[in-house]
Amino acid sequence: MSDASGQIRRWRLDPVAFVRDVFGVEPDEWQKDALAMLGGDPNPRRKVCMKACTGPGKSAALAWIGWHRLLCFGRKGEHPKGAALSITADNLKDNLWAELSKWQARSPLLLAAFTWTKERIYAKDHPETWFLSARSFAQKADDEAIGRALSGLHSQFPFILLDETGDMPLAVGKAAQQIFTGNPADALIAQAGNPTSTGGLLYDSCSVAAATWDIITITADPDDPKRTPRVDAEHAQEMIDTYGRDNPWVMATILGLFPPGGFNSLLTHEEVMAAMTRHVRESEYEAAARVLGVDVAREGDDRSVIFPRQGLAAFKPQVLRNANTIYGAAQVDKKWTEWEADGVFIDNTGGFGGGWIDQLQVLNRQPIGIHFAGKATDYRYANIRAEMWWKLAEWVKGGGAIPHIPEMIAELTTPTYSFKGDQLLLEPKEQVKKRLGRSPDFADALALTFAYPVQAAQRLTDRFGRLNLEAAVSSSYGSGPPGEPYNPLG
Repeated sequence: MSDASGQIRRWRLDPVAFVRDVFGVEPDEWQKDALAMLGGDPNPRRKVCMKACTGPGKSAALAWIGWHRLLCFGRKGEHPKGAALSITADNLKDNLWAELSKWQARSPLLLAAFTWTKERIYAKDHPETWFLSARSFAQKADDEAIGRALSGLHSQFPFILLDETGDMPLAVGKAAQQIFTGNPADALIAQAGNPTSTGGLLYDSCSVAAATWDIITITADPDDPKRTPRVDAEHAQEMIDTYGRDNPWVMATILGLFPPGGFNSLLTHEEVMAAMTRHVRESEYEAAARVLGVDVAREGDDRSVIFPRQGLAAFKPQVLRNANTIYGAAQVDKKWTEWEADGVFIDNTGGFGGGWIDQLQVLNRQPIGIHFAGKATDYRYANIRAEMWWKLAEWVKGGGAIPHIPEMIAELTTPTYSFKGDQLLLEPKEQVKKRLGRSPDFADALALTFAYPVQAAQRLTDRFGRLNLEAAVSSSYGSGPPGEPYNPLG
């Protein structure tokens, strides 16, 4: 027994040796890197993310990780409990769950100690408390239902395996985090997916939450010494030579990189990040109109956002939660005065902003309500929502500066476009919200500032705060410069 305990402890500390000894295979170089993150001293919060090109053997690596947890973790009275999910129940059955069966069949030790069924793997000596179970959730499941799909893992050694996370809802990741509560001795979330979408859990883990994950990029790039050998190098090089390294398809399927904002997205990750670190001089925007875009919350978990923009500079937005009609309109009126706004556009899709608009009219304001499905001013766009977003994308690419708000990275790069006849059509907002895991309130509010052209009024002061006598004669606006655009370093 002591020899067996010593062997298991050695494997617990060295997962690469576990794969060699138990399965009789030599892991690829990238697989060694991923496995190495799972060994060593106990860690109550392990999070491993494998961002993969197509066909490198990531499901096999997840299966090894699952068996490593089942065999090598636990102590007297405390057994490992795990759950495995994929983007659909069928995908889990056909890929990861089949891989778990395949690798068990190659190990007499695992065959003797565990029973594999279509829905559960369990230790023969402790079937109720030592297991890995196949889980799933309905495609229209809400956050609560997804949370229930990952319940029942109360243990000092819980673990969750997530396969095909490229399009997996963010709610799955949030629910999985619950295994870290209760001070576990050693807990793990391991995920793998292809970087074909900027709206799923994989992208969020590699961007907004990147600091909390150990990330492995799995590539078929012939120039990378740790490339997967399971993708033919000549084929990979041919695709790179034919289409180029910056081609979205090549980036996602060959190089294991997120394509520029997804295959049909308006903006790339790099373009948004450049806009967030960009600082424009006041002289570059001072003559432009000051515009407010107001996105009114539709549901309790959405935010109402008031976004100011003047020319190339977008400024820090104001966020309101649970704002009723009177309070919301009052905040817009206040910002209108402080900002000396030349135009205010309020989202009135579905009538949600109607009360705000009515209340502002009582205050002698004249905001313009925008119905996202309304007719565009340019025939190239299927509706005004597509037109606003396209203008926003062109503004970002043309030198626009936006506040450094991490949530906006995904919000701006997630929506995709298609064609309706010969007109550009933006992906429906509900679909964006489903993939993003929340409403793109910041991005919608900023897009509203591009609804229609706005004429700039003359100001009483110039950009140095000096009195402009000509403007003073012809303008009824109060004095005061608009302030500085958001500086991420300030």
